[in-house]
Amino acid sequence: MTYQYKIADKIIEINSIYPDVHEYCKDYRVVGMSDFSVTILKEDIEFEKTKSLREAEVEGVSPYHYPDGYLEELAVYRKIASEMIDYNTILFHGSVVSVDDKAYLFTAKSGTGKSTHTRLWRKYFGERAIMVNDDKPLLKVDEKGVFAYGTPYNGKHRISNNICVPLKAIVILNRAETNTIVTSDKSEVFPMLLQQTYRPDDKIKMIKTLKILDRLSDNVRLYKLYCNMDIEAAKIAYEGMK
Repeated sequence: MTYQYKIADKIIEINSIYPDVHEYCKDYRVVGMSDFSVTILKEDIEFEKTKSLREAEVEGVSPYHYPDGYLEELAVYRKIASEMIDYNTILFHGSVVSVDDKAYLFTAKSGTGKSTHTRLWRKYFGERAIMVNDDKPLLKVDEKGVFAYGTPYNGKHRISNNICVPLKAIVILNRAETNTIVTSDKSEVFPMLLQQTYRPDDKIKMIKTLKILDRLSDNVRLYKLYCNMDIEAAKIAYEGMK
């Protein structure tokens, strides 16, 4: 099955074995001249299956046997992320919310509360807050700055919009009883940023990824937010960054 999708300003042709990925990405479907194509083979699905089982073993949990259609969705985005590196665009694990046409990206280890915090922003700001992507946005770095893109890969709650917004700040979340936000030095948070970035196996692309991430961290503000789950956390974070 073959269809085209416009993601992060690039038209991508996806050639799949199963229909699941086309249903998953349907809101991004277009017709036009492709910038690049992604073709999935059986071995790509087997790679995702093996990776899933290995991660379950490392985490010490019972493995979940995902259907091949779902594994193909993962394989597609992995290949898209790898190709996007050549367009100064990286896949980042985080939740991005926009307020007054400026985007704020919240990242942390899984389970810390990224989605919960951006939900507080939507509650606090109402219609002024628009979700860009709740899980795996694409971030582009060029001479105009850094931009966050919505993508179909938007987490278990499927919260995102097909938009592009200038990225103002990246915030690393930490659980705490009281709400405090502090500016951070690039050298201090770079390891976390790298951990949350898609890292390709290809050495040349990995070098490009490091260069993009280096430019990104030079062109957005970096913060650490110590917060609880009260709506005041959104107020403190926004005012601290404003």
